[in-house]
Amino acid sequence: MRIISGQFKGKKLFPPKHDIRPTLDIIKQALFTKLQFQIENTAVLDLFCGSGALGIEAISRNAKKVVFCDSNAKSIALTKNNISSLNLKNNNTQIEVFQKDCLVALKKFEEKFDLIILDPPYESGLYYQCLQKIKEKNLLAENGIIVCERLKTKKIEQNFFALDCTKNYGTISLDYFV
Repeated sequence: MRIISGQFKGKKLFPPKHDIRPTLDIIKQALFTKLQFQIENTAVLDLFCGSGALGIEAISRNAKKVVFCDSNAKSIALTKNNISSLNLKNNNTQIEVFQKDCLVALKKFEEKFDLIILDPPYESGLYYQCLQKIKEKNLLAENGIIVCERLKTKKIEQNFFALDCTKNYGTISLDYFV
């Protein structure tokens, strides 16, 4: 696992040693290439952060704020280790890390996010509930984007946001909602 580009390009991250599935580099690169001009000075929510790799990509690209959230204590510890391994002296990103259930966390957030990354366990059934809560709480900024990583065979059924596009990478798909 490594940072794809930006200020920390090439930096290796600590890989998970527990039951989480990190986003493959090819998918991470595709995601951040598509959004490359939409990250700087934005607020990003990395829900189900796992190792923190996706949020750290946003930090590397000078996001204004990145919020990491996961219910798993080992994921939060790994995320904190990966963040602290960065040399953040020349980076002004505000960073927050929460160990909370996703739905509890979404209820508590008051700010709007420009980018929300949803990468729950594929079979969890949490996509719909999270998207519903994001809509109810009005957490997506006016021109914001929600990116959901999912199994290609498992479409996300929801009526809260418009599907801008879907990109497929082998057995994985990224849905971009606006």
